Amino acid sequence: MERVSLGVKGMTCNHCVMTVTNALKSVDGVKTASVSLDQELAKITYDESKTSLEQLKQAVIAAGYQVE
Repeated sequence: MERVSLGVKGMTCNHCVMTVTNALKSVDGVKTASVSLDQELAKITYDESKTSLEQLKQAVIAAGYQVE
């Protein structure tokens, strides 16, 4: 399992947090996804044999947010 933290810009409320969390959890291979509005950060644990960092970033972007 791989662990990564991504900076997420554009979140303004708890609904945004849930949207990003659900987008990340929908990616095959993601075990956990924890998103913080205050820190503008997503912490993700995933199986690197099933997904990649780039796919995680694309899931956040597809949900309408920016990745740092």
